[in-house]
Amino acid sequence: MMKPVLSALAIAACAAQLNAGVLIHGHRGSRGTMPEDTLPAFDAALKAGADALELDMNVTKDDVIVVSHEPNITPALCLGPDGKKLDKPLPIRSLTLEEVKKYDCGSLPNPKFPKQVQVPGTRIPTLDEVFALVETSTWPAAKAAEFNIETKIFPAEPWLSPAPEAFAALVVNTVKKHGMQARVMVQSFDVRTLKAVRKLDPSIRLSQLTSEELVDIVPALKAAGIEIWSPNYKWITPEAVKAAHAAGIKVVPWTVNNAREWDALIDGGVDAIITDYPEALADYLRSKKLR
Repeated sequence: MMKPVLSALAIAACAAQLNAGVLIHGHRGSRGTMPEDTLPAFDAALKAGADALELDMNVTKDDVIVVSHEPNITPALCLGPDGKKLDKPLPIRSLTLEEVKKYDCGSLPNPKFPKQVQVPGTRIPTLDEVFALVETSTWPAAKAAEFNIETKIFPAEPWLSPAPEAFAALVVNTVKKHGMQARVMVQSFDVRTLKAVRKLDPSIRLSQLTSEELVDIVPALKAAGIEIWSPNYKWITPEAVKAAHAAGIKVVPWTVNNAREWDALIDGGVDAIITDYPEALADYLRSKKLR
């Protein structure tokens, strides 16, 4: 069985030099410090110097891509149009963009992230708005920032999203509208949307998300033409990274938030790290003279 990267044996076996080129992907922007998947979170990630903004995409009833990890507007993250707590989750796919924009998703604290600063009145952004934020940002990182954008699609709950081909078409059209093909990577656990994006625009990089140990994943990724593998960091070993690199595939694990685990992944040779704390990771890499 493959051992997690954090095992002492795996770390000891990897005596390779530190990867000075490791990049920072701000998970849902800067979820550790700002309300997730919001413009304030993405602005904070750019300020921190993140190399890429990692974000999640859902689609409204009127076929607009909005940025939300959950397919629902949830009571845990958002207040209703009246400023009161929601009684139940509301599927984004059942609401128009105008209706989605009525919910306040910046006022409620997230108990998982005590350092998170609330930004009352913050709305769920569109993908267009995220691109526009970066296009107009004065933070130095914005000039070259990339976008790691995930299609949230649920085979067992097809009513929560468009069909894979339709979802992919909305994504590709929005990316092209902003001329961001070279700066975007589309990621998903659902390979159907990745295949559909590839058919529509072969220039857009694809990233396969995985959450558990998988046998012979690298040959499968190579055969599918996937450029990036984004696994749960617990199932990464130096050997797996080496195999991926030999196949021309970059490795971008998720979601890693402390120095011990950052060190293990850097030692293992990963290409980038997805983190809730892009500023802290940037500071840490600088302390190691890796940035």
